[in-house]
Amino acid sequence: MASYFDEHDCEPVDPRPETRTNMLLELARSLFNRMDFGDLGLVVDWDHHLPPPAAKAVVENLPRTIINSSQAEELKCPVCLLEFEEEETVVEMPCHHLFHSSCILPWLSKTNSCPLCRHELPTDDDSYEEHRRDKARKQQQQHRLENLHGAMYT
Repeated sequence: MASYFDEHDCEPVDPRPETRTNMLLELARSLFNRMDFGDLGLVVDWDHHLPPPAAKAVVENLPRTIINSSQAEELKCPVCLLEFEEEETVVEMPCHHLFHSSCILPWLSKTNSCPLCRHELPTDDDSYEEHRRDKARKQQQQHRLENLHGAMYT
């Protein structure tokens, strides 16, 4: 009968302490290289967390609009649901939604998106901005693949 080591073409472990330490280091390196840091909470899964606040410089530079008489009759602030008053100055988001500054500024200090359409403003968080760029690249790649697939059958 062949020994276990002959059957599996391997050698028994060297019992010396320095050899065992090297083996443990190799095992740790191997595990470290295969580890998913997302499981440890070191990487934020932005798809399941609230986005960070909008960049302060962007919020400060949002355009201000003066409500005219026709707008005052038909528009309301989507946050507080109060009608805008004629000649009132309001904040206009890049998506063209209008808000009272007292309504939208606290919102943007907590998250970077329009409360109505979720249009996102830039943030000061580098990891979130990288996530947004990656997400946009993946969507663009998916769009290209769909167009390529469609072009093959037309």
